[in-house]
Amino acid sequence: MKLKICIAEDNYFLVKTIKEKLSFFDDVTIKFHANNGAELIGKLEDNHNIDVILMDIQMPEMNGVRATEIVKNKYPQIKIIILTVLDDDDYVFKAIKAGANGYLLKEIDAENLYKSIIEVTKGGAPMTPSIALKTLNLLRNPNLLDAKLEETETIKLSKRETEILIQLSKGLNYNSIAENLIISPSTVRKHIENIYKKLQVHSKMEAVIKAQKQNLI
Repeated sequence: MKLKICIAEDNYFLVKTIKEKLSFFDDVTIKFHANNGAELIGKLEDNHNIDVILMDIQMPEMNGVRATEIVKNKYPQIKIIILTVLDDDDYVFKAIKAGANGYLLKEIDAENLYKSIIEVTKGGAPMTPSIALKTLNLLRNPNLLDAKLEETETIKLSKRETEILIQLSKGLNYNSIAENLIISPSTVRKHIENIYKKLQVHSKMEAVIKAQKQNLI
């Protein structure tokens, strides 16, 4: 019986590469591909008879961490392997916390990718060695783990602040944001000051990057 795989990845070239790597193995079939987390959730509603999802982290509309959380709540039987270029501590921690079953870096060769898929279906937790090391370091250092948990749970933005951050992430200035949200530029400025305080940052760029890392936008 063939293992049914789907890929969540917004980079067409990388999707092609993953498909090529798995084409060598007869007992694996790729059922579909989604360009982002939201598209993945939609496609799974039509067909959730899937064994393993290969999930990117940074995708537009809905990132891989959020998508992992939703998939795991709805279809806990589906195994999720994060397949990404990011080995940032924050992403590793959040993906595992969201319920990911494995975490691999995209440069993995065909043979090891295949072995990891088999391993995860048998209840294993495949990880690239550098990721495994980061995970061990987090576990060995409970203070760091607590700080990350606290960080993840304490930042709460209002609906309006989130809307403004999303507009900022698109590179819009205060006046354009004010026009789009039908509020005054001074109100936008006030909200941005609050966002800076909550996120403990000092620039638009920092705010956007931190909000994306914290899955706030």
